[in-house]
Amino acid sequence: MVGSSTKMATVARFLIFMLFFPGLFSAAHAAETSFRPDKVIMEHISDAHDWHFFTIDHHPVIWHLPVILYVPKQGFTIFSSAKFEEGRVPHDGFQLLTEDYIAKYQLDPQKYLEGHIIAVHPDGSPNLDKPVYDLSLTRNVIQMMLAAALMIFLFTKVAKRYQQAPHQAPHGWQNAIEPFVLFIRDDVARAFLGDKADKYLPYLLTLFFFIWINALLGLIPGSANVPGNIAFTGVLALITLFFIVVSSTRQYWGHMLWPPDVPIFVKFILIPVEILSFFTKPFALMIRLFANMLAGHLIIISILSLIFIFGGLAVAAGWGFSVVSVAFTVFMYFVELLVGLIQAYIFVSLSALFISQAFETGHHGSEEEAVI
Repeated sequence: MVGSSTKMATVARFLIFMLFFPGLFSAAHAAETSFRPDKVIMEHISDAHDWHFFTIDHHPVIWHLPVILYVPKQGFTIFSSAKFEEGRVPHDGFQLLTEDYIAKYQLDPQKYLEGHIIAVHPDGSPNLDKPVYDLSLTRNVIQMMLAAALMIFLFTKVAKRYQQAPHQAPHGWQNAIEPFVLFIRDDVARAFLGDKADKYLPYLLTLFFFIWINALLGLIPGSANVPGNIAFTGVLALITLFFIVVSSTRQYWGHMLWPPDVPIFVKFILIPVEILSFFTKPFALMIRLFANMLAGHLIIISILSLIFIFGGLAVAAGWGFSVVSVAFTVFMYFVELLVGLIQAYIFVSLSALFISQAFETGHHGSEEEAVI
């Protein structure tokens, strides 16, 4: 009985592993000796012009996304990313950068990153004097649009039920969403913003659910890690900075540019510190969410990569370590479900705190430390 349960558990772990990372397994199985964990990790966490879902018998299932490029004095150019043939050939005077192309033309890998698009001459050599602005619908952009559409669908459906039966007990999606809405309203918005909570509640709720839904979508096999992209977290931090500036009062700027009740010589020390703290607030929001959401995916892919690293040394070692690796991966997936919720809450809480400081006088150091 115990042996049967052990076999079933082993098979279950293997099936979970195959379900969540089929592309990784196929790539490593095809070339065990040439497996590169760094390349696999970067492909998973970075943005792309196509959406690689999985690989079946060495045949990748890919959704080629539209490429939208703008060149000054030339205008817009739109075509499918399939035209690049994964960077092997240029198209219409443009080239998708690959590791081989960067090495061939000795481009600076710090400046010209793999996956970016540059202009090229008719012979295929890079035309670095021709600026190219990439406005493409990349994998991250498509997933954010899917998350936004999912939010609109869910909240519109729930709102209609409240309108049709405002006094009826919540059921269905209402039961799932209402506790989080009440939590953000009572323990975040009202706790930090007081009587102005209702004014900022729509933004805080949108922020919370948008981050959380993108974090959940990022755990689906073949999806993109949107919250682990610094551009995503940076834009959200800039939006919070916009609300801080719009909500600020004369006292807020006066306290920053000319701190009251301190000696003159101390003012010249505090003023740069206060100005620096104004810009470090959105920076802290950006880095906190980015680092935490990226770390979980890095750990999962790194642990799974050990299977193929050990397998390259000995097949038995690879299969033996797969049991431990897959078990830890499943555990990390459950942890990531919680991390996404916590990070969305922290981002929204700090946003509410920073906004409240813009229209309230006094210091909030103790409150900020409590949230952090």
